[in-house]
Amino acid sequence: MPSPRDDSVLVARAAQGDESAFRALVLAHEAALARTITAMIGVGDDADDVGQETFVRFFRALDRFRGDAELRTYLTRIAMNLSLDVLARRRRRIGWLRLVGSDADPPLEAPDASEGAGEEEQRVMVRKAVAELDPKHRAVVVLRFLEARSTKETAEILGVPEGTVMSRLKRALGKLKLTLDLEAKS
Repeated sequence: MPSPRDDSVLVARAAQGDESAFRALVLAHEAALARTITAMIGVGDDADDVGQETFVRFFRALDRFRGDAELRTYLTRIAMNLSLDVLARRRRRIGWLRLVGSDADPPLEAPDASEGAGEEEQRVMVRKAVAELDPKHRAVVVLRFLEARSTKETAEILGVPEGTVMSRLKRALGKLKLTLDLEAKS
């Protein structure tokens, strides 16, 4: 991943129409964004769409990007907002489908056959528990633990006060503990 200074040089070049600079930015940041997006909404077409739309929106905003935040933070904010939109649409759709008797939970990643069964079973349980969190709580867990973002960065990305991040994180961890304890007992 390029340094913020490298990013600013590439952004300036991309804003002037240098396609190779924009391509370099995409290549530098797409893997980290993919991890964030799939942690929020799972693997599938929605994740691919959010990833592409993140870079499309960034491309359209190149001339307005001031660099107040690091590029990775800016891109994560776009990806997080788009992911939250997908989750809101899913919630509405799932609510409607349940009214008519169908069940359509968001997909989880397929297990990796090369890992031990016990370890993979734990990972699946954790992914499932995170997927069951309310989107605003899931966003905080993904940013703080998967992305290893600070409370300040998380607050900036989500556009909420730091105290809100801390309270959401505390509530999310409580829900995860309860869910995982119940899973372990069953």
